[in-house]
Parts: sequence; structure tokens; C-alpha cells
Amino acid sequence: MRIGFVGTGTMGQPIAECLIGAGHRLTVYDIRPAAMAKLGASGAALADSPMEAAYAAEAVFTSLPGPAEVESAALDPDRGIFASLRRGGTYIDLTTNAPATIRRVAEAAGKRDIRFLDAPVSGRPPNMTVMVGGRDADVAQSRPLFEAIAANIFHVGPSGAGVVAKLVTQYLGYTGFIAALEGMLVAAKAGVDLDVLAKIVPVSAGQSRTFDNIPRGVLTRSFASGGTLDIVAKDMDLAVALARQVGAPGALGALALDLYRRAQAQGWGGEGFPVVARILEAMAGAEIKSGEQHPNALDPA
Repeated sequence: MRIGFVGTGTMGQPIAECLIGAGHRLTVYDIRPAAMAKLGASGAALADSPMEAAYAAEAVFTSLPGPAEVESAALDPDRGIFASLRRGGTYIDLTTNAPATIRRVAEAAGKRDIRFLDAPVSGRPPNMTVMVGGRDADVAQSRPLFEAIAANIFHVGPSGAGVVAKLVTQYLGYTGFIAALEGMLVAAKAGVDLDVLAKIVPVSAGQSRTFDNIPRGVLTRSFASGGTLDIVAKDMDLAVALARQVGAPGALGALALDLYRRAQAQGWGGEGFPVVARILEAMAGAEIKSGEQHPNALDPA
């Protein structure tokens, strides 16, 4: 299949590589020419705009930082995807997006007789999870494309449902990460060996995928992660906004978002999101650090 792919960054590049590996012919575009170089070496054609990437394509993917970038890539009348994607084509947005943006893009697609699916992803290809919103027939038609990039494919519901599911999972994961950091700081100040605790949590009630970033990113002080602080803060902002829009409680998420924003204010936006630990550590007067010998605050002696 002829595929256009817009946004070949941290997530977009490996996803595009999976599609090439599955035998599809790709034309790719990114605002950073260097980000397209590896895909060009793998046989992809390079475009000068989203419109050029979509020209002659049967399906177009976007994998972009957020709502503003998707609206520009899709709707720009001179350079956007809809300026060239043919009627009957399919547009699949993999971005963690805002429901309002999905509605605008879906409406524009419908006016042009273009199939549209919101399909945000979690994890890394080819073993990641994709959460799809859209019509049954459109999801079924695109399932072979999803099978090339993901191990877990969920049709969540109509247009917009995929994004809602993704925002809820982000809310759970990154609010939970703040709770995990607070728990580790309680342990640190109580004198518990954090290296031992980091082995206990994954086999107890506190286990979570985001907790795994603590032993590999916080205890080591590298704060490394697959996601930057800026991206996590953006996703949490969208998730908390969604809670407000639907009238659901979102107090814990709002508190977590405030901490991520405080870390951004320190200039750490481009670092791995676990760097938010430094904000909580400053509040506690303790570090979550491997090998750290904390005084036993529970020992009256």
C-alpha cells in the first residue's frame, strides 16, 4: 500500500520502519529534515510538506507532539494532508490528542469523504498497544496496518473514543508515578533501603509500569525515560482538561500536573519525565537514590 507518514520523531520513526518492513511504500515528512534521513536510507521517499506526503497515498498517518501540530498538518489549506489526500483515502492519527481537535479533524474528513481514525498508541512498536476510535468498517479495513505496528489493537468506540482511552491511561500512569515517588520518599525518610523496596514494589500491590522508571531512572539519578517531561506534562494537561469537560473528579491529576509544571519551570522539559522526582525531593529534604544510607527515623535510639 502507498502510505504517507507525517512526523518521524521518537515514536513516528520506528512505527514507519515497521510499515516499511511489512512491505508498504512510504512517503514521509517531518519539519526536521534530519529526522527523515534514516527512513530515506530504508527506501522511503521524502516529502517537503504533509500535502506532498499525502499525494497519491491510500492512507496517511500522523505521529505528532500534540493537537496544534495535528491541526496544522491536516487542515492547512496550502500544505496540509486534506489538500491532497484523495476521496476514499484513510487518515490515521496516532497522536495523543485533544477530543476537540479530533472532532474538528473528523468533521473535515467527513466533508471530503475521507475515512478518519484516532488511534493513539502506548509502548514501543511492534509490540505496542493501539486504541482506535472510528467506524467499524473503517477500523476493519485498516486492521492490517495496525497489525504491522502493534501487538494489542483495541477498537474502543466511535471517533474520539481512542483518544479518551489514551488520556485516561496517561492520567492513571503519570498520576500514579507521583504517588510512587511520594511513597519512596516516605520510605527514605523512615530509613528503609530503597534498593530493596524497589524490588518489593513490582511483586506487590504497588506494581505499575510507570513505577519501573524509578529503579532505572530515579535511583540511578539518570532520570532517563522514553518520554520527555514536556510530553508527559502535555498529556496530563489534556487528561485533566478532559476530566473537567465531562464533569469527572480530577483532583489527584491536577495535583500531579502541578508538579510536572513546576519541573518544567526549572527548565527540565527536554529531560526524561522522571526528573519530576527532584521537585518532590526538594520538598522532602531527601533523595531517592541507590545505595543511599538513610537514618532510621523509626528507631527511637
